[in-house]
Amino acid sequence: MSQSSTHPVVNPWIVAIAVMSATFLEVLDTTVVNVSLPHIGGNLSSTVTEATWVLTSYLVANAIILPITGWLGNYFGRKRLLMVSVAGFTLSSFFCGFAVSLPMLIFFRILQGAAGGALQPLSQAVLLEAFPADQRGKAMGFWGLGIVVAPILGPVLGGWLTDNYSWRWVFYINIPIGIASLIMIKNYVFDPSYIRRGSGSIDYWGIGLLAVGIGALQIVLDKGQQEDWFGSNFIVSIVAISVGCLIAFLVREAMADHPVVNLGVFRDRTFSTGTFLMTMLGFVMYGSLVLLPIWLQTLLGYSSLDAGVSMAPRGMGAFISMPLIGMFLGKYDPRKFLASGLLLSAGTLWGFSRLSLTAGYWDFFWPQFLQGISMALLFVPLTTISMGKIAREQMGNATSVFNLLRNVGGSVGIAIVATIVERTQTSNVSRMVEHVSPFNPQAVQRMHGIKQMMMAQGVDPARAAQQSAAVTFGVVQRQATITAYIDTFQLLAIIFVSLIPFILLMRKPDKPSGPVAAH
Repeated sequence: MSQSSTHPVVNPWIVAIAVMSATFLEVLDTTVVNVSLPHIGGNLSSTVTEATWVLTSYLVANAIILPITGWLGNYFGRKRLLMVSVAGFTLSSFFCGFAVSLPMLIFFRILQGAAGGALQPLSQAVLLEAFPADQRGKAMGFWGLGIVVAPILGPVLGGWLTDNYSWRWVFYINIPIGIASLIMIKNYVFDPSYIRRGSGSIDYWGIGLLAVGIGALQIVLDKGQQEDWFGSNFIVSIVAISVGCLIAFLVREAMADHPVVNLGVFRDRTFSTGTFLMTMLGFVMYGSLVLLPIWLQTLLGYSSLDAGVSMAPRGMGAFISMPLIGMFLGKYDPRKFLASGLLLSAGTLWGFSRLSLTAGYWDFFWPQFLQGISMALLFVPLTTISMGKIAREQMGNATSVFNLLRNVGGSVGIAIVATIVERTQTSNVSRMVEHVSPFNPQAVQRMHGIKQMMMAQGVDPARAAQQSAAVTFGVVQRQATITAYIDTFQLLAIIFVSLIPFILLMRKPDKPSGPVAAH
């Protein structure tokens, strides 16, 4: 049932803090567990590979709930759904930390992901309605802080908690903040008058097809590289299930009288273009985000925590610039901010491709800081423009689809980037090894020098020759890997530049004339 339309007027910033505190934790939990997997595996008597299901289970459950959040909010009431989601997320976090076996942890991670899946679109819809139209940029700037900064902060916080306390505190830290958020939502968040419990039939077929299709897709993206993609019968089977269910879902929703996801929002050209750009933004940003920690750890010898700390400048740039972009967004054409963000981000990605194996901390600091600024230039205006023409009654449905495709874009980006790097690296090794032969004077001279150094340390000639060959091959592998990273960063930069013409398809937003639904 909807809340009374006579609810008290609440400062929108209190509403923002209420909904964003839990949403920040939910997004944080997509990455905070990553660095704890070896500890979880060792403590629960499982391998690191088995422990990765702690990540996969959360992402799958999250992805299933995301697209139906708008329907759930309209059917049960947005405030009621928010409270149930925060309470479920907080309670399942406690049981994740309390888990005594890997299956138990995976089970409660599924519940945690399902409970948290509704928080991103719900918080976005609430903020868009809580703030007057001329302050929506500020609202999206605040919302973007949680969505963008949380995944970057996750590995740092997870590594610190795991090293100083235990992996269980990665989950326990959610409990007090979740309780505080639940209390604030109860007291300060109210449903708009147009949200009424649906009286139509429930689209069970649509829900089922979507759940299986999205869940299977997430498993493919998370496990594809590990299972050698289409070389695995398991992956082929899951892809077939995903494609079949998603096609059937689209047909079902086009025919249903009461669809669980109203695809009519895509008739709005600006929303459709914005959703495509946000999907590509997720693809490039998450793809590049996963590359840097691997570069720092495997090639430069950083620890997990040091690598996480070295990623902080990106969050710093976003943290500083997002509120500023939100303040100025209503005064200028947001499409100009968007074009500037694509160019700046492409420039930073190209800058990463100019680095080498001798790069130091500050070589990574400034491109990341600028990339954080570019994320604000992209994220805030893109979200604001895309939702500008959406009717209030469709806001929950639109934010659900928007966030789903951003997450799918991120998952696809991570999977494809990892595959490109690994296969390019293998190709580079094969090509470079051809030059390490007895017919290459430079290679012979280098190996001879290493052998002489080994022998000077007391190693016998035969063993010194073996070690010289091993060291030389290690150098080849490092060069092949850095070349693969360079090629991938250049590709991501080109993708961003190629997106600029799509901005022309988006209509210029109208000047705000008054407040939207009061909160």
